[in-house]
Amino acid sequence: MGRHIIGAVSDFPAGSRNIVVLEERSIGVFNVNGTYYALKNSCPHQGAPLCVGTVTGMTLPSAPGEYLYAREGEIVRCPWHGWEFDITSGKSIFDPHKCLVKTYDVTVEAEESAGVETYPVTVDSGRIVVHL
Repeated sequence: MGRHIIGAVSDFPAGSRNIVVLEERSIGVFNVNGTYYALKNSCPHQGAPLCVGTVTGMTLPSAPGEYLYAREGEIVRCPWHGWEFDITSGKSIFDPHKCLVKTYDVTVEAEESAGVETYPVTVDSGRIVVHL
């Protein structure tokens, strides 16, 4: 499993995404309400660059005549054919048991010191790391 530092937490504000190439793989990294997720940037339908698609929410089951909209910022829609995937799990909204996108682990780690004489400090931000 590779370890790749892709940037500082401050580079990824809530609701943002960044597409990176790691070990020759295009990967979309998303900040969903302060939690980071990484998806393979390829729709399983026909290989479209999934992670450049619209990020949205979805309607949830509700009573007749009601429209319950939730999960804002957790759904990505393929730019070619509109297939939708849950950013938090990689599962298809239409068929979550059979269709999914590869996900990768993401962690936030504290900044490391440079190995020189240092003084106590408070860490206000960290780094975002993707594990392949």
